[in-house]
Amino acid sequence: MTDPQRLAEACASAMFDRDQAARHLGMTVEAVGPGTATLAMTVDERMINGHAICHGGIIFALADTAFAYACNAYNRTTVAQHCAVTFLSPAKLGNRLSAAAVERSRAGRNGIYDIRVTDQDGKPIAEFRGHSRSIQGTVIPEERDAE
Repeated sequence: MTDPQRLAEACASAMFDRDQAARHLGMTVEAVGPGTATLAMTVDERMINGHAICHGGIIFALADTAFAYACNAYNRTTVAQHCAVTFLSPAKLGNRLSAAAVERSRAGRNGIYDIRVTDQDGKPIAEFRGHSRSIQGTVIPEERDAE
């Protein structure tokens, strides 16, 4: 597939079909492109911690999933090698969270991605930085040229 946008969409579709964690948490893929992805989910009662706010691990999971879809958009199996998150504001029950991933650098097998998590009003909830590493394999089967 030579069109980068179509390739990113095909990779996201294939990943989402197998992504039981994202589906279980109610995540949706809002947009994908080469090195970018936006995913969203609504905070429900199962995601609330003992402080009556969204558990940080749930916010991390949303950001990490957007990171995964962005760095796998080139059809090279890519995993996280390091991630860091800074929580800026609490998310509350009923908030619609959106995680927008943007590629900052990609060279060889390594990449760096920034993911911003916001609520439905655009209020920043968290900033996440992910370092990726490509490993063997592809997300979808590679097309072979007919001879």
